Amino acid sequence: MVLLKRGSKGPQVELLQSILNRLGYNSGNIDGIFGIRTENAVRRFQNAVGISVDGVVGDNTWAALSPYIDGYTVHTAALGDTFWLLAKKYGTTVSSITVANPDIDPQNIAVGSKITVPLNINVVPTDVSYGYGLLVRNINALKMRYPFLVHSTAGKSVMGKDIPYIRLGNGKNEVFYNASHHANEWITSVLLMRFIENFCKSYAERSNIADRSAVEIFENSSIYIIPMVNPDGVDLVTGYLSENTEEYRSAKAIAAKYPDIPFPSGWKANIRGVDLNLNYPAEWDEAKRIKYDLGFTSPSPRDFVGDRPFSEPETQMTGRFTKEHSFSLTLSYHTQGEIIFWKFLNYYVPNAYEIALDFAEVSGYTASLTPYESGYAGYKDWFIQEYRKPGYTIEAGLGVNPLPISQFSNIYRDNVGILSHAAAVKG
Repeated sequence: MVLLKRGSKGPQVELLQSILNRLGYNSGNIDGIFGIRTENAVRRFQNAVGISVDGVVGDNTWAALSPYIDGYTVHTAALGDTFWLLAKKYGTTVSSITVANPDIDPQNIAVGSKITVPLNINVVPTDVSYGYGLLVRNINALKMRYPFLVHSTAGKSVMGKDIPYIRLGNGKNEVFYNASHHANEWITSVLLMRFIENFCKSYAERSNIADRSAVEIFENSSIYIIPMVNPDGVDLVTGYLSENTEEYRSAKAIAAKYPDIPFPSGWKANIRGVDLNLNYPAEWDEAKRIKYDLGFTSPSPRDFVGDRPFSEPETQMTGRFTKEHSFSLTLSYHTQGEIIFWKFLNYYVPNAYEIALDFAEVSGYTASLTPYESGYAGYKDWFIQEYRKPGYTIEAGLGVNPLPISQFSNIYRDNVGILSHAAAVKG
């Protein structure tokens, strides 16, 4: 983690402020600006945990904050330790410790063994700007708390980032959810990550996710999720990509040719200026004609279709990942409009509209046909064309992208029913 002190700015400061507020140290509004109030909160935290009180967040302070970022701590077992005593000591539950340690016999805990102790807090933050590093950290933390979660790498981004996928469940029915094809729609990554966390919690507790049994979903379906298709672009928009990097300077030069599009907040494309959701072989030539007529004939912050379909490593990844599975349904999350797009041209997909109406009922969104100017070369379009199975683009939230994180609670409330119902759709 980076060194933070008075005058620092950016998403890492937002994360710091969020954690301090969660712990009751009151750093003020989460604004990404390290001012006197944040410094005083840091000092109070440092004093409470017994480290040097200097108001600077370096390695020792980050280490002390780490359990509250990751939502767990690791306890070295001593003589006489029991899960009940550990739950009492750390303010958590016996059941959460049991779930996190399937290989430890609670009746025979070996002295010196390492016990993962989940804390009584959520892992995925829903009040800060989100980026790739935080995504990976959250996935690793959730794996520690919920060992039944499966994750691996689906492919790489332009900048060489390993793009993770998560699998929930081990059933034969496979479905696929993805988010953040568009960089400034990064709030959709938070949506899928919070769904993953809540699903894991519901499965561990044998409870429902929305109105569906998490256990039944887990046993009957496998939900594959790529929560951040475009990590380089997301990091550009949310401030995690340093302005000193070659990639940032290149993107800024591209954006300078389009002064009417704000930079970096208006950036939808991957880091080299290709709109990933216009890069699939589903009437790609028509998408090219439409966007070229609008002036997007070369790399740009949005709407450049690329030199050819599947020209980008990110779309090659999603295409390959799709071909390696037998998905009965896909959801692609975007913002904004509170709309469910369910059709591609005149391709007939049995029950696609009926499923869209179900999604509309549980979300309050509207099932709609895709507007002509946006109706080609997207992932949903390609999936429907290639597989003749239900594929949906969900436009979450309302407003101007990037949507503020303050909308998250409403977005999650509206979409958790879609996410749980989609897992039960069988091909």
